[in-house]
Amino acid sequence: MRAPIGHFDQAAPAPDRLDVLTRPVADAVRNWRGSVPADQIVYVDTDPQWADTAVFVEHYGQELLERSANCVVVAGRRGGETTLAACVVLSTTRVDVNGTVRRQLGARKASFAAMDMATGETGMEYGGITPIGLPDDWPVLVDSAVVDLPYVLVGSGRRRGKLLVPGKAFAELPGAVVLEGLGIA
Repeated sequence: MRAPIGHFDQAAPAPDRLDVLTRPVADAVRNWRGSVPADQIVYVDTDPQWADTAVFVEHYGQELLERSANCVVVAGRRGGETTLAACVVLSTTRVDVNGTVRRQLGARKASFAAMDMATGETGMEYGGITPIGLPDDWPVLVDSAVVDLPYVLVGSGRRRGKLLVPGKAFAELPGAVVLEGLGIA
């Protein structure tokens, strides 16, 4: 199969590659619901040494920079309560943690979650966290620019491999909230 974006040696519908996905991501693909069929989510095999965005696009093609998104875990705090959420923004931007995220979560303070918390709560590898397969009760804040793209490159739950996901599918994820200005230059 040829990948819908980028130039990869190996690409396959994600439902055919459940064996290489982390359990939460594989379960989410297996139980996929929404207007986008699960077989339109494409798994591409990539070398984990090139997992970070800058190195990745240098190796797999500069055109992917404008079509890649990062998924980061944030912790919003108010009183003694902590709310974990995922934020999905284009890789050319950064998450507006202290503005948009804090307000959306109704938090007094928001920050990036510690690595061990992010990996422990998601069951995914650091540097490969994806919004597909997150806990159902988490808010998934998605920048509107991500939803507008035909396909978006995101993590697969592991540092090895990526997912190519139709942009509109992000708006249909459990807990998804599409926001203008979540990603800032």
